[in-house]
Amino acid sequence: MVFNDREFISSTILRNNMNFELKTTGEVLQTLAKRVKNLRLQKKWKRSTLAERAGVSQASLRRFEQESRVSLESFLKLLLALGRLDEMDELLQPLIAKSINDLEKRKEKLPKRGSI
Repeated sequence: MVFNDREFISSTILRNNMNFELKTTGEVLQTLAKRVKNLRLQKKWKRSTLAERAGVSQASLRRFEQESRVSLESFLKLLLALGRLDEMDELLQPLIAKSINDLEKRKEKLPKRGSI
């Protein structure tokens, strides 16, 4: 099978990305912790180096890497220090409209609070 560049990149991305739909929150956190640790090690940084650059305690970083526990603020600081914060912009974007009806629903004014 021969891939063109776009197909190769797409297949590589699909293989490297985790399908979070089938995982528990704990498993997602473990995966993210491993990824942060791998990024740190790729830069050949000690934990102390990343912690200092991110402005988080070494204990917080160790807890994240070993126990997958971290505050959202600390996680974002770690991503910023690693040069990967821009990837967070992809989260929680509006779904792609699949029909005209979907587009029309987007024009509806959102309620100020839930009703159910």
